Amino acid sequence: MHIHEWPADERPREKLLGRGASALSDAELLAIFLGSGLRGQDAVTTARRLLAAHGPLRALLDLGPAGLAGLPGLGPARACALAAALELGNRVLAADLARGEAMTDPSAAGRYFSQRLRGFPHEVFAALFLDSRHRALAFEELFRGTIDGAEVHPREIVRRALAHNAAAVIVGHNHPSGSREPSAADRAVTVQLKQSLALVDVRLLDHFVVGDGAAVSLAARGWM
Repeated sequence: MHIHEWPADERPREKLLGRGASALSDAELLAIFLGSGLRGQDAVTTARRLLAAHGPLRALLDLGPAGLAGLPGLGPARACALAAALELGNRVLAADLARGEAMTDPSAAGRYFSQRLRGFPHEVFAALFLDSRHRALAFEELFRGTIDGAEVHPREIVRRALAHNAAAVIVGHNHPSGSREPSAADRAVTVQLKQSLALVDVRLLDHFVVGDGAAVSLAARGWM
């Protein structure tokens, strides 16, 4: 059965128009970019097979335009469209932070960390460096680890903060398992980072844990 023969409320485009993009699965969103599937397949089936072979979604998109272009069902035009869409999303979130919303709307920073870190098959620890008005200066992925954790070096974060002349820092890391619950180690490294940055007069504003769903803020938990 072709997608146009599906019930209207189950077709990806109609579902997006009627219920919003967040109602779609990863495969359905990808299918909208594909437009059509491989011979004998609808776009959703092709999208599901791409995710099964090369996913999750973030891992697939991290292949970049050149890597995506060689996958069945994509090609250069679709690969470029996907890469452009991802960059548009990153820039929209970065624009929110550039206007100073990292503090006036802390959830904007949480969404940004989720966008950048969710989907990695290993743990990644990153930092967002801010000026005195809490506008974004730079975002850096600083440490990478295994599926279970990444070793964090406070001295390197202090060094990068000074290099950017930052007045404040927000850090975050992902849990590849999907769990958003901060561990005892997460809380301990937060305390250590806050103390280390304070020595050079830089504030640690928050630490986000990225998993399934919205990122968890340690500051909102009262653990900062």
